[in-house]
Amino acid sequence: MPEQHGSSNKRLRIADIKLESLLELTKSINLNTKIPELLKIYRDVLQHKLFIGKLMLLQYDGTWKCLLHYGVREDRLAGVLEKAKTFTDEREIKTLSRDMWLKNESFEIIIPVYHKNMPLAYVFLGDLNEESLGISPAIKHLPFIQTLTNLLVVAIENKKLAKESIKQAVIQRELELAKEIQAILLPASLPHTEELDIAASYIPFHQISGDYFDYIPIDESEFAICIADVSGKGIAAALLMSNFQANLHALIEQTSSLSDLVVRLNKKVIQTARGESFITFFIAKYNTLTHALHYVNAGHYPPLLHMEETIVQLKSGCPALGMLPELPALKEGILTLAPPVVLLSYTDGVIELENEKNEEFGVERLTDLFADDISLNRDAKEINQSVLKTLVEFKGRKEYVDDITLLACRILGGNRK
Repeated sequence: MPEQHGSSNKRLRIADIKLESLLELTKSINLNTKIPELLKIYRDVLQHKLFIGKLMLLQYDGTWKCLLHYGVREDRLAGVLEKAKTFTDEREIKTLSRDMWLKNESFEIIIPVYHKNMPLAYVFLGDLNEESLGISPAIKHLPFIQTLTNLLVVAIENKKLAKESIKQAVIQRELELAKEIQAILLPASLPHTEELDIAASYIPFHQISGDYFDYIPIDESEFAICIADVSGKGIAAALLMSNFQANLHALIEQTSSLSDLVVRLNKKVIQTARGESFITFFIAKYNTLTHALHYVNAGHYPPLLHMEETIVQLKSGCPALGMLPELPALKEGILTLAPPVVLLSYTDGVIELENEKNEEFGVERLTDLFADDISLNRDAKEINQSVLKTLVEFKGRKEYVDDITLLACRILGGNRK
């Protein structure tokens, strides 16, 4: 009778230990305790209160990683871990035979933790003294260990999801801010008169583009248009382009030539980007009295000029801005126009668009389209729409892989109103 009474007291003590352990772990989770401290509580319960001799806890985080282990020799851990990974397709609690393992490094039981048919973790349990008689503590306390493990693993997973959620919220706010910056950079309106007709079209692939275009009136007889593409995306690219636009607007009226302007812009980009980004850039300045078109192409795909039944690629210039401290062999292009003319600028998303055969659209196709199908009598918006329609037909079921920006400028003659 005393022996039975002692056995009952022992069971009560074990039950109290289990209840206290669940409460401790739950309280710690609710207090947002860090993962290492949660693992410490878990280990203390299993190793020192339930006397589980060996344990290895694997968690899936892109790959299977050992989150916690004890009772395994460090020099054998790598081999045991690789062996344990071979059991990670198990969906039910399973007993393991010793001949599956390295000598003296066996585990008796594997407990999987699943959520919505996805494995989150596996815990391997075993005894240090594998020759001892009696029921193994791992088997004796199996239901409780499963409950405690589920509680721990779900808490860790929730922490991971919460961290990812916060990260995504920060990224989303960054994208929203970058989008606001980008909206401010682009011109609110473009001229559409009998003398000058400009239109832009934009298809974003990324939520925030590195593409930029602008129309800048200089005086009654002169204006500039430009298009640019900054390397990178997101807030960093938006801030660099914002700084670039501010410098462009500040410097364009202070410089005597586009060559000088581009040299000064290059220095500004190097100071701002510090070699981590660069900008491809095309700028043209037109005088309605002299009909002189000055331009510089800084590493950008060449805009196409349609004049008197010929197509000219505007290539003169220099490398992209921000790549070199000094721009070698910078050459400013100068043409005398005979209106009506059309100047079509675009970004690399147009040229590098691929079809279902993995063929790029290319400058040659765009040039042929511009020469054959785009009339000088069509307005700028219609020109862009014609190009976009051709791109859609060309790509077929292929997706866009970059932003698409078009800037069409029709110069029809006379002074601007």
